Amino acid sequence: MAYTCKSCGAIAESPGHLCNPCGDKEKCSFCGTAEVDVKHVCKDKLAEMKYVCNGCGRVAMEEAHLCSPAPIK
Repeated sequence: MAYTCKSCGAIAESPGHLCNPCGDKEKCSFCGTAEVDVKHVCKDKLAEMKYVCNGCGRVAMEEAHLCSPAPIK
């Protein structure tokens, strides 16, 4: 199933990869918490985040998880 961003119209396989998904929630792939929103950040994983998205501001451990990654300094 594909998801669409309400703001920019981007399409992704997961709502977590969009800046404003259509209200869909998913399970966190890092901590397993169910029904997390798109801006969820696991407290235990926060120290391991190495990249920030220049487009939507999300953080991630890997560049591949962001649409426009930049290293966190």
